[in-house]
Amino acid sequence: MTLPSLHGHAIFETAGLHAVFQAISKAGGEVRIVGGAVRNALLGEPVQDIDMATTLTPEQVVAAAGAAGLKTVATGIEHGTVTVISDGNGFEVTTLRHDVETDGRKATVAFTDDWAADAARRDFTLNALYCSADGQVFDPVGGLGDLATRMIRFVGDPQARIQEDYLRILRFFRFISQYGRDEVDADGLAACRQLQNGLKQLSRERIGQETCKLLCGARAGEVAVLMNDAGINRTLFGVDMDAELLASVIARAGSLGLTPDYITPLAAALPLSGDEQAAQLRLSNAQTRSLNEVQSAIPPSPHLRDNERKVVLYQTGADTWKRAVLLAWARGGKPGDEDWDRLYKLPDEWEMPVFPVTGNDILASGLEPGPQVGETLKTLEDWWTAGGFLASREELLSRLTA
Repeated sequence: MTLPSLHGHAIFETAGLHAVFQAISKAGGEVRIVGGAVRNALLGEPVQDIDMATTLTPEQVVAAAGAAGLKTVATGIEHGTVTVISDGNGFEVTTLRHDVETDGRKATVAFTDDWAADAARRDFTLNALYCSADGQVFDPVGGLGDLATRMIRFVGDPQARIQEDYLRILRFFRFISQYGRDEVDADGLAACRQLQNGLKQLSRERIGQETCKLLCGARAGEVAVLMNDAGINRTLFGVDMDAELLASVIARAGSLGLTPDYITPLAAALPLSGDEQAAQLRLSNAQTRSLNEVQSAIPPSPHLRDNERKVVLYQTGADTWKRAVLLAWARGGKPGDEDWDRLYKLPDEWEMPVFPVTGNDILASGLEPGPQVGETLKTLEDWWTAGGFLASREELLSRLTA
């Protein structure tokens, strides 16, 4: 099989990358880009972070970087990882390694200079691709063939890879959602089903991170069906996902040419309240608030009159409006429907006015401080919105005085 080359690819235009290659090479080490950056470059998809692997030990990497005038941060030095700062960018440089002992989440590693051994401990074949400074691609475990067919396949024995780190079960489904195409690796799926109780060892934070990424993938609805059938979602959340509604949300987002943030897919996929999801996934207060706002929002509809739409948008805010429109659209509309499309884009086309009266104005009218101030302000604001946001500050103050 003729290996492809990334020579001349935009990845090599990343500021500071060549300086890292040169620093390690000058110190006598071999270094290659590894994993997701190589995978995405070959797929023609955006490259976020560039990770690198090297034959040098962490201490030698620090010394090599220092000799080249580059700063380093010991981000995971016990596992062989040093972040090298070059031209404002951080590159995680990890020594080649193999696992000595694993407990289902963390591993004790030993350093090596064997590229094949390093590849053998990685999760999926398409993540075990390497690329040298001249663009030459190295494929120790057959990742290029799987990349061509978008097959998500564990490196070696699926059960062994999962038992090393049970998070790989969720990563298996997440990668299918993001990168998969038609066929699903039967051996990998069977291993995930058989070993799913290991998910109970994982922290809720890590489960939340992987779940949120998974739910935004183009195939999230199909993956939700796989996870439901395997019992994975009941193991994780006590309930099955609403795969049909999730697929509809992804389809509506796709018709708009966007990838939804994970709040809307979460609202669609899990039949749980925002507070329940927060406990399951360790969401932040801001994430929980956003989820609750979407779930409790008045469902937008193309049947609303113009001012009714604007009132609901004014009350919810632009972010919640767009999420709520996607969710309502998924429940009751078709992809590509122009009426729903216009509804979704209303925040981009209408400049939301600012209510021109404040609590100080209420107090200045002679009302004593207390709950009635807020109630009066809300009543006045409701009158203003119902009138199409047209009343001026002077008209509002006049009505307040009256």
